[in-house]
Amino acid sequence: MRIKKYDFNYSRRVFLEKGLMGAAAAGVLAPLWPEIGRAADITKAYPDELLSIEAYTKGKVKPGDVITADNVDIVKDLLDPIAYQQVKTMGRRINIVETTRDVTKLFPYEYLEATLRNQGQGTIGADGNVWTKGGEPWIGGNPFPEPEDGLQAMANVTLSWGRHNFSMYAIKDWEISPGGDISYAYDFVWAELNTTARADGTIWNGKKDLLRYQSVWFTAPNDTKGSSFLNTWEYDQRKFPALLGYLPAFRRTREFPTNQRFEPLVPGITFFLSDAWSSGDPLLTWGNYKIVERKPMLGAVSNNWTGGRNENWERELHGGPKGQTFHETYMELCPECLVVEAEPTSYPRAPVGKKRVWIDVRNGMFVAYVTYDRRGEIWKSFEPGFSQYVDGDAVFLDNGHPAWSWNYVLCHDFQANRMTRFIQARECTGGYKSGYDDSDDVYNKYLTVQAINRLGAT
Repeated sequence: MRIKKYDFNYSRRVFLEKGLMGAAAAGVLAPLWPEIGRAADITKAYPDELLSIEAYTKGKVKPGDVITADNVDIVKDLLDPIAYQQVKTMGRRINIVETTRDVTKLFPYEYLEATLRNQGQGTIGADGNVWTKGGEPWIGGNPFPEPEDGLQAMANVTLSWGRHNFSMYAIKDWEISPGGDISYAYDFVWAELNTTARADGTIWNGKKDLLRYQSVWFTAPNDTKGSSFLNTWEYDQRKFPALLGYLPAFRRTREFPTNQRFEPLVPGITFFLSDAWSSGDPLLTWGNYKIVERKPMLGAVSNNWTGGRNENWERELHGGPKGQTFHETYMELCPECLVVEAEPTSYPRAPVGKKRVWIDVRNGMFVAYVTYDRRGEIWKSFEPGFSQYVDGDAVFLDNGHPAWSWNYVLCHDFQANRMTRFIQARECTGGYKSGYDDSDDVYNKYLTVQAINRLGAT
């Protein structure tokens, strides 16, 4: 008789032991990041039960299967609580694909190179901010590829949201009512330019006191067209961003209060600035960070770009009362995720009591995010879908390499049962296109007060 060295519960025991020990390197059979550094492959770091959904579920689920209400209980422990309810009670389905072992498919090329190049140089300073060991602003990639605590894990997400030096997303958005109808539909553009924490190691325009400029402007429909907002983030994560908005109805720019981060920018939308990338507020305006669990998770981290099938990167729909509440999504077994909790310590009037974020240790990016109200009740989820931009023979390039970015978001106000769903499209109303090239003076075009006034007035 052949005795298996790693039985079905081996990984669970290892994750439990790591939780009891506190800081521990990712990986079960071997430390993860040395394996990534050698071959960009995770195979030797995990047993079969964490590299194969079929092995994990003892043959009950395999790649190519679809998770529905009939079989979702098999993978209940691999989903956040709102995603589970979406499948169980709202008609959502999830397509299962193979686990990605080649880590180069989980990053933009330059960002992964920076993460490997700068390993060991990140540190948390006495002020709580991320610095190099030489005391300089962060120089690119994940500062903590193997985070020792919840603060370091969330720093990887916060410092470079889109993981490009510059990103501009053409977004098509639909708001779904509890009855399943489209109550609003918006086109808008989201742009973000890092001044520090850039993958190329530079400081943009000498702005070492800043982290990023970020703007959003709405281009459709006509009654919302022109609404535009500008966030300017300090590098010091104890400070609140300056938030300015241009409102076409008043034809002027106004400064918004800090607590505006927990309110919708336009009518009907469930998405708040605070929700962006699970880290829409400066890192140190939240606190009590802790890793509460390590576990495998289903995450939409591959096979989600539709550019080879749909000209404007549209997605098929299903579920809900009218069959249009959910995007068609593809999820894989992520072998190890950190479950991080935090509380909004600098926002005494915040309607959020805490957030819980599931972070894939392979690339340090979140795969699920849930907020709880001040009573401790589940409130909202913010689910991203990511992918390398390869779909069959179609490839969308970023500086000569296959692009990597988010593809869709489902932001579900579970208490009100309202869904915001949007996609990163090739192009949206106004002729704006998604891309990651900052060579064309994007700052003056999109990321100044004058720019949002101009964008709002056109």
